[in-house]
Amino acid sequence: MDLKSVIGLGVAGNFAHHLEQAGELKDFENVVTVEPDAPKGIFPFYLPKTDTFLGVYSIGTDTLTLPAYEANAQVEPEIAVLFDIIYDKDKNVIDLVAQKFTTFNDCTIRKEGAKKISEKKSWGINSKGIGDKWIAIDKFEEGGVMDSYHLCSFVKRDGLIHPYGVDAPLLGYSYFYTKLKTWLIDKMNTQEDFGPLENISEHLKACNYPKQALISIGATAYTEFGENNYLQSGDEVYVVAYDKNVDDTSFETSATKIILHQTVYS
Repeated sequence: MDLKSVIGLGVAGNFAHHLEQAGELKDFENVVTVEPDAPKGIFPFYLPKTDTFLGVYSIGTDTLTLPAYEANAQVEPEIAVLFDIIYDKDKNVIDLVAQKFTTFNDCTIRKEGAKKISEKKSWGINSKGIGDKWIAIDKFEEGGVMDSYHLCSFVKRDGLIHPYGVDAPLLGYSYFYTKLKTWLIDKMNTQEDFGPLENISEHLKACNYPKQALISIGATAYTEFGENNYLQSGDEVYVVAYDKNVDDTSFETSATKIILHQTVYS
């Protein structure tokens, strides 16, 4: 699927304990949220039609390329949702219509001194990873197709498969469905350039108000291996979304399972 005209946005802090394990909680110490478990904010990882480093299409399907410089890169296993963006006459976002979802690797480098989240999120082609299968969303609310899905991830290293992120139900997201959508719309219109966050409405304008957004809705917590092991050249990454009613966590394909499989290169 061609996503080169779609703005890429991510949600920071939408799963319990992820920011602590990633060593990023201090970055948000001055960010005030309306609820203790609310996400911290939105960040861009791809800004189409812009001349910044985020204007490089960074999303791959089978290859993950590490930065040319020494970097501590970790898998961030996520679900990505493709939304249609509805604007009013003043170009404020008034609705997001969820179309379909897939697996996503919001691979992140743990970069000391980075002023913005986006500085850790993209460093060129194949910085990210996306599944090659999509599941249509019947309704972005309880009772829909996403209710029964789980997300898990693994890294294969030297022939051994290690769980990297904890197996988590999508219903375990802090903000999900209508609550997440309402929050996203608000942040897309009102989030200011503050601390590690950026003004998203200005990015929408710079991208000529794209019709769709690919939004990665938050990374799961890490297993012990995931928390303590950065990616190496030769690793294989698996991010798996499966319907717990019909599937398991294996890498065998099925009509309802989505598997992102990337090989890591330096």
